[in-house]
Amino acid sequence: MQVLTIKDIAKLANVSVTTVSRVLNRRPDVNPATRDKVERIIAEHHFVGNQNARGLKQTSEVIGLIIRGRSNPFLNALSESILENAASLPDYFVTQYIDEQADEFETALRMTRQNRIKGMIFVGSLIDERVSAIRGLEIPVVFTTVNAGAAAMPNASSVSVDDRAMGRQIGDYLLSLGHRKIAVFGSNPIAEDSLAMRFQGFCESYTERGLSFDPGDYVECRFSLEAGYAAARDYFSGHPHTTALFTMSDIVAVGAIRALKDLGKNVPEDVSVIGFDGIDLGKYTVPRLTTIEQPVEEIARRSVSLLQDMMENNAAPRHMVVRAVWRNRDSVSAPSEINRKES
Repeated sequence: MQVLTIKDIAKLANVSVTTVSRVLNRRPDVNPATRDKVERIIAEHHFVGNQNARGLKQTSEVIGLIIRGRSNPFLNALSESILENAASLPDYFVTQYIDEQADEFETALRMTRQNRIKGMIFVGSLIDERVSAIRGLEIPVVFTTVNAGAAAMPNASSVSVDDRAMGRQIGDYLLSLGHRKIAVFGSNPIAEDSLAMRFQGFCESYTERGLSFDPGDYVECRFSLEAGYAAARDYFSGHPHTTALFTMSDIVAVGAIRALKDLGKNVPEDVSVIGFDGIDLGKYTVPRLTTIEQPVEEIARRSVSLLQDMMENNAAPRHMVVRAVWRNRDSVSAPSEINRKES
């Protein structure tokens, strides 16, 4: 009898691998009809995978996948690609989606208590002092989208883009066009994660030109359409002379563009907007979103390969940096003469 993978089940059900994973993990955010269809196919083919591995946890080892951020389509696409690249592995995956404000390391410890975890992949993680909680784990881990080199963990690899260089490229571009009053929407700017690196690179562009970034133009927000919309409404209502916006995530940029429109501002004539990640939705916004595109397939493939190499060959940790791509579309222009004078 043919042994099916999670990718096979997704194909039979005509859904994504992520959807199958959510069904297996009993996530509530699945359409009931879709859930019924996937569960029926799983039963018909006697498929055992992901969260079904709970019943085998006393005798079988599993790989943990923790995704920090439920509303970010970039992380969802990346997680789906990781599962697809790992479909040929003999191991079961236990996936856990958590809120972006939750503690992924405490989640990892809980997962290791509930399952025989042989390896772990963190997607969208925030590396700060909390990482000390998992220093004692004697399993290989891979941090995806964040460079874990500074964490100095003997069992941790990572795959990321050069966030600092990309942040600087964005700053250079906007400042070279003549923008001086620029807002940035992101997370904690003093953390040691990829988002903080983007901001540090962005600020280097100011320093090189003898300028300084106004901390009042930095807004911390969650990564969702709703948060991007709310942040833009609040900020631009009180900062009418800001001519550009750099958001650390495309999904925030999409929400912000809608808010700017509702405030009577046109993009890019009144406010230029740049995102980060390269989600498909950015190709269809009005205007189309200028962004830094992270190579989802390559990041996923390399993450799985690194983890497999460490698990099977006891390979030393490595920190890989992959190339991001600048997507210059329609949401950025030089500020108008009126806006230039006012800013």
